[in-house]
Amino acid sequence: HFIFLVAFLLISPAISNNCSSSPAPISGNTHFVDCTDLPSLKSSLHWTYNSTNSTLSIAFVAPLPSSDGWISWGINPIKPSMIGTQCLIAFKASNGSMIVNTYNLTSYTSITQTDKLLFKVLNSKAEYSNGVMQILATLVLPSNMTTVNQVWQVGPTVKDGSPVAHKFDPDNLKSKGTLNLITSSGGDGKNATAPVPAGGVDRVIIKLVDLQEFGVTILVFTSSLCSLGFCF
Repeated sequence: HFIFLVAFLLISPAISNNCSSSPAPISGNTHFVDCTDLPSLKSSLHWTYNSTNSTLSIAFVAPLPSSDGWISWGINPIKPSMIGTQCLIAFKASNGSMIVNTYNLTSYTSITQTDKLLFKVLNSKAEYSNGVMQILATLVLPSNMTTVNQVWQVGPTVKDGSPVAHKFDPDNLKSKGTLNLITSSGGDGKNATAPVPAGGVDRVIIKLVDLQEFGVTILVFTSSLCSLGFCF
């Protein structure tokens, strides 16, 4: 009986039972302390946060809308919104290899690939199986960032190595929320306070987006940008 108990402890995964309906991580040998079903896109986030060195290891898992689509997960230091999000986007290259690039989303009109993010990416990779893709990564966060604004997304295809705009379906537009790394809660869509990086997002744009429900002027301002698909 003792041998059986030891064997059970060795093979028992460390994934939390908070995920029920969303896909599990593809890698059978990759385990995480916490997990949450995200409220949109049939996706889930599995993570382990180490407060000693402020590292966050994640697996973002989501079904692709098409075989040549892309998935994305990122952190916004200001609010749960696309503008200002610094993210990882994964897709399959034309040669079949999996690619994970980092982007700083500073505009609705385009996305910019960059290595200069608020957080350092220690490692990252993507995996694909049976229509489901996942991003695996370890990030180094600012030491005082224990609650993060997370933004996730999926898109239909990639053109010339760049993700093509996602759909405007309700699921796509509500793919944002907060993740408390200490209490292990996430995906509730509530705003959270997080540190702002030096030279961060243009505050004027953020204030305009915040006020968009108060007038047609703001809607006209954002409509041409959103027409390309890069908006929440």
